[in-house]
Formats: sequence, C-alpha cells, structure tokens
Amino acid sequence: MSDIRLEGVTRRYGTFAAADQVDLSVTQGEFVTILGPSGSGKTTLLSLIAGLNRPTSGRIFIGGRDVTNATAQERNIGLVFQSYALFPHMTVLQNVLFPLGVRRIGGAEADRLARDALKLVRLDGLENRRPSQLSGGQQQRVALARAVVFKPDILLLDEPLGALDRKLREELQVELKQLQRTLGVTTLLVTHDQEEALSLSDRIMVLDKGRTQQVAAPTEAYLKPANRFVAEFLGIANFVSLPDGRQGVVRPERVRLSAGEQGKSARVVEAIYLGQMVRYHLALDGNQTVVAAVPFLGTAHAPGERVSVSWESADVWPVT
Repeated sequence: MSDIRLEGVTRRYGTFAAADQVDLSVTQGEFVTILGPSGSGKTTLLSLIAGLNRPTSGRIFIGGRDVTNATAQERNIGLVFQSYALFPHMTVLQNVLFPLGVRRIGGAEADRLARDALKLVRLDGLENRRPSQLSGGQQQRVALARAVVFKPDILLLDEPLGALDRKLREELQVELKQLQRTLGVTTLLVTHDQEEALSLSDRIMVLDKGRTQQVAAPTEAYLKPANRFVAEFLGIANFVSLPDGRQGVVRPERVRLSAGEQGKSARVVEAIYLGQMVRYHLALDGNQTVVAAVPFLGTAHAPGERVSVSWESADVWPVT
C-alpha cells in the first residue's frame, strides 16, 4: 500500500485551470474524499492521479515515487467508475480475472485471487452470471472486486455509487467503508454528495473552481468551515452577525427551540418531518431566517406558531 502526494498540481486548458495549484498529502491506508460541485475539478484531479491525463505543472507522487509522467499502467491503481465499465460479454468471474491477465497472472493463482475478491464483496456463487443478469448494486460490487483483485497500491473511485437509488447507495456506503478498512488500501473518492463524503471519509478535500478550499476531518469541515463556500456547500448554514462585525456560521443541529422566552422570538414558517428529525424554517423578528434541526419527540411546532430560538456562542464559527 502507498501514500499519495500532490505538489502544486495544475491542469490548464488554454486559459482555464481545471486544477489550480493543488497540494494534497494522503497517508497510507487513509480514505480521503474529493468533494465539490460540478465543474470544480474533482474528476480532473482524479484523472491526473490515475495517469489518464497529465498535469500542466506540478508533481504527483505515489509511494514516494514521482509518477507525474508515468503511464496509468505503471501506477498500479485500482479504478472504479460510476458506469461500472464491465464487459457485457464476459461472466462475473471473467470480468474480475481480466486485470490479472493484463498483468500476466493466470492459472490457479488467478482463479484463487478472483474468487477471493468476489467473496470479499459477497458475490461468491454468482461467478457465471453476466452483468445483464445482475442488479445495479451487484454490478458495482463486481467493479469493486475487479479494482482490488490485483492488490493495487491505491484505489480511486469516481462517483461509484451515483447511479444507485438512495437506499442501495446507503447500504453500499457501509460495505465500501468496511472493504476499504479490511484491505487497508489508500483510497480517494470523488463525489458531489455531501452526506456520502461526511459518512465515509477520514478527511475531506473541498474543491471549487479547481482550487482547494479546505482539507479536514468531516466534523471539522462541517462545524469549522474554512470559508463561506465550504459552510454553504456542506449542508445547511445559518449565518449570524458577530460582535466584531464578522459573520459566523451555526449549523441547524446546534439551534435550540423552546416555548419560553429564552432567546430570540421567531415564527415557524415551515416544519419538515424527516423521521428522527424535524427541520424548521424560522423567521426571526427583523426578517432574518434561521433553520433548526431538532429531534422528533412525537409532536412538532406548527407553521405560524411562535417559538424562542437560541444557540451557544461556542457553536458559532467565524467565516470569511
């Protein structure tokens, strides 16, 4: 297994910088998610690390080795795409055997490695099916098995769960994290799904317009965003004025509601039931709006009802 290091990596197309002076260090066995909106440079960065594209400037290291100009085949990388990219005319087993054949691994050893990989993703017994006979979740597991069967130095995942429905996506998120932990493989995931990034990652790298906005643990990025962009991109952010004139962000989970008079008076505009939580959209006196997310305890405040809103000063994080 290997670490990853990017030093000033830039990729330009004419005057447009899809990746702009990106620095990143991923330690061995770490799970890091590259998160950002469409056009932020996520997939460009992944393609540069994979060797599918070359940087205009900067250097890329894998396992301490400079691979900036190395081909994809020379980097020993496992890749999984949203489209799965399975061979439709091959069986499950043949799909998983394919990268071993490319590496001139065959015979009993290849068969053992492929079957072990399928067992790891809980597909043993389906070796002779073709991709068209599998569900979307099963096809994604085949793609994962094919990506890890040759024991890659790093694993790169480009929106791997994006084509799945929400329930299946959440199930595979758990399986993906367990697989990564079992293998101990250094992993980079690209996604635009904030919840997926927060739930899977050891650290998150937030990109916007090709530039790094923040690299931090999920809790730090969510509760202590580096700037307004990160605050707004990672979920819902309430912006409040600080005594020194700056703005601060307080997350909906930190906003408290009460029927008494401790805090600011507010009117419930909307109450959205989310199962275990209720998300309230509130109008404070003075036209400021606030969103609160509180546990559902059997009853909820109705639209039009007056409540008191408060939060702890320690839960407000200054942003620029």
